[in-house]
Amino acid sequence: MKIRTIIIDDEPLAREGMKAYIKQVGYLEFNGAFPNPLNAMRKIEKDKINLIFLDIQLPKINGIQFLKTLKVPPLVVITTAYPDYAIEGFELDVMDYLLKPISFQKFLKAANKVKSFLELKNKAKNGSNFDSGFFFIKTKNTYEKINYDDVLFIEAMQNYVAITTYKKKYITYVTLKGILENLPEARFVKIQKSFVAAISKIDSIEGNTVKIGEHSIPISRDNKNNILKRIMSNKLIKR
Repeated sequence: MKIRTIIIDDEPLAREGMKAYIKQVGYLEFNGAFPNPLNAMRKIEKDKINLIFLDIQLPKINGIQFLKTLKVPPLVVITTAYPDYAIEGFELDVMDYLLKPISFQKFLKAANKVKSFLELKNKAKNGSNFDSGFFFIKTKNTYEKINYDDVLFIEAMQNYVAITTYKKKYITYVTLKGILENLPEARFVKIQKSFVAAISKIDSIEGNTVKIGEHSIPISRDNKNNILKRIMSNKLIKR
């Protein structure tokens, strides 16, 4: 599998350094480097780019603003000298957030995370692994098996997610987007930017809050009607 990759960074030395890193990794395919996002837009759409190494401080439009304009963005690894945007970046489901100067070790770790995510996604599309009622996550040095039926809800925590089940809470180093894309859509719903809930485990809905056992989770007000339709799915008995 080749991951079609571009760089968006207004610093020439940073572009050259990232280009050299990309060319050292066999599964990454270098598809261009751009000084600003506007120059890269056509390339992203035309060549179906899989991954962007994206700087934040850019001319005309910053990296976060640019990312928000993309309807279906490629996977993104932020590369910046500024730590202040980390939370906002992870809320947009970036794969990683690397602070300059970036060592090859940190670059490779981020690239491997992208590769693992895409492999997992491909397996799910092909009907293997995630159709069998369970999935695996890595916690420290252990691979934990989690059954769909055991999951209550999943919470994003910056670049980690916490999966709350009947048994315990698991912490794993993936994005909420990565988890959600590999869960059965009919069984789980994203109720706000930081939470995914198991539909069958929802006990009640009161105002803008979902109740799951002793847990209360806020619903996104902007998308509340669509979320309620997903949760109830013709199960509401009306007068």
